Amino acid sequence: MPRYLIALCVAVSLLPLLAGCAHSPPTDPWDPIEPVNRKVHAFNMTLDDYILRPVAKGYHKVTPDPVETSVGNFFSNIYEPVTIVNSVLQLKWASFNISLGRFIINTTAGVGGLFDVATAIGIEQPDEDLGQTLGYWGIGRGAYLVLPFFGPSNGRDLIGRVGDAYLSPINHINSLALRLSLHALNIVNMRASFLSFDQVLEQQFDPYIFIRSYYLKTRQALVDDNEQDEPEYDEPGYGEPAASSMTGSS
Repeated sequence: MPRYLIALCVAVSLLPLLAGCAHSPPTDPWDPIEPVNRKVHAFNMTLDDYILRPVAKGYHKVTPDPVETSVGNFFSNIYEPVTIVNSVLQLKWASFNISLGRFIINTTAGVGGLFDVATAIGIEQPDEDLGQTLGYWGIGRGAYLVLPFFGPSNGRDLIGRVGDAYLSPINHINSLALRLSLHALNIVNMRASFLSFDQVLEQQFDPYIFIRSYYLKTRQALVDDNEQDEPEYDEPGYGEPAASSMTGSS
């Protein structure tokens, strides 16, 4: 079966995750399976402590900063088609033109995206994905979810991940070994860029609540196209436990 049909079937099967929440308040952290989410969160944190973080630290230590930046630029550019397509789906023509222009400039003048020439000349990067597209058209975000290996999400963003995965050029590379290698490099490079976040997380009373709140607020700000609403790491109240989230371990 073609990959796009598999992705479509998976996306359709996930639609019940959005049931009953189309009109839920954007700021309400609806977390009906919190005990399960906390266990998955604990699993992910253990995996990070023993595997991903040490690898990311080693990678950061031996990789020169300019090389690390170029790797990040490469993956940012190669995922630009996701923004291009979702800009069209949201009828955001300015975002479409900017993203397409960035992709052309960085792929050519930026040597395959290794150098972010577009940002250097003042063309800022839009950020659109299928999760935001679904939110733009009024689809509720669904229950908060913590995915094994992938971390925080929700029903709407989970469906969006499936669709965006099909748009990623990396997933259309014939060589399985090359695809896996590129995904692994992207994950390690991205984790290395968030090493400074570890100290913030360690200071939280309940890291689970902090991550949930930060993720939901950030995603809602992106859907609303309101960058001013995107939270900062040290925003007051992030470490405070919510009354509905006192059960389970973090």
